[in-house]
Amino acid sequence: MTDQISRREVLQAFGMAALGVGLAEVASAKPQAAAAASPVARRRAVRIAHLTDVHIQPERNANGGFVSCLHHVQSQADKPELILTGGDCVMDSFEADDARTQVQWDLWSAVLKNECSVPLLSCIGNHDIWGWNKAKSKTTGSEPNHGKQRAVDMLHIPRRYFSESRHGWQFVMLDSVQPDGEGYIAYLDDEQFDWLERVLRDTPVTAPVLIMSHIPILSATTLVWAKEERGEYRVDCSLMHRDCLRLKDLFAKHPNVKLCLSGHMHLIDRVDYNGVTYLCNGAVCANWWKGRHKDCDEGYSVIDLFDDGSFEHQYVKYGWKAEA
Repeated sequence: MTDQISRREVLQAFGMAALGVGLAEVASAKPQAAAAASPVARRRAVRIAHLTDVHIQPERNANGGFVSCLHHVQSQADKPELILTGGDCVMDSFEADDARTQVQWDLWSAVLKNECSVPLLSCIGNHDIWGWNKAKSKTTGSEPNHGKQRAVDMLHIPRRYFSESRHGWQFVMLDSVQPDGEGYIAYLDDEQFDWLERVLRDTPVTAPVLIMSHIPILSATTLVWAKEERGEYRVDCSLMHRDCLRLKDLFAKHPNVKLCLSGHMHLIDRVDYNGVTYLCNGAVCANWWKGRHKDCDEGYSVIDLFDDGSFEHQYVKYGWKAEA
């Protein structure tokens, strides 16, 4: 399959008029309701914080930035009861050697142990994968922690993709990063897609579903990064799922799939399509700890999930100032 998606193909498949996209920063906006108010009073099931793209490293006081973010989350008067970390937890292990990789994961673990009392659910990002670029990481591929295993262990997750039922919602954590030579692209391998089909089939229709992937399944931010080729814009499949149409069709069979969260782009948007909302939720590190990245400041998303499958969300800046 091609490693690029044509902008024309995406827009024809989804219908541009149906894409409720918001590229502007929403840090100061009021929370957005996901659905019209029901005649029956809804009840909040849980408040969560979505922290993605931390990119912790020894340099640029990145660990101090992560600490500041966690303190901001936990000091709110209405504190989130669950934190979702959306991948790219470390600055990079994709091209790093073993020693550099472990230094970054040790920082991640130390900060969470000392500064976080809120339960976490996590998914894997491309920078969390060790040594897929063998030339730069000096790996052979036969190392015990090569690939995703170290990330699975350090994130304390049961496997590279998994699902849990919490607070009346089904939380599905996907592994969106697949190998492509010395690099990667985004899609679900057949084993994972078959598993997702079973999870959605077996989830009660009364239980709303939240899906988290590192790379967006569907995002308007990819058009900001799109490359122009022969009069068309091309979206690289390292920026958005190449199987977005396959996933869209699967979700259409399960109306209780309500919300898909992602990061990766270090930008903020919201796309509403066919009953599903796709949120790309910025980055804790913004421009990799160098300040504002394009239209996005350092921040995280606060999301209230309700028992009727609706939600409210806002992007929250935590006031970090990058080192000069």
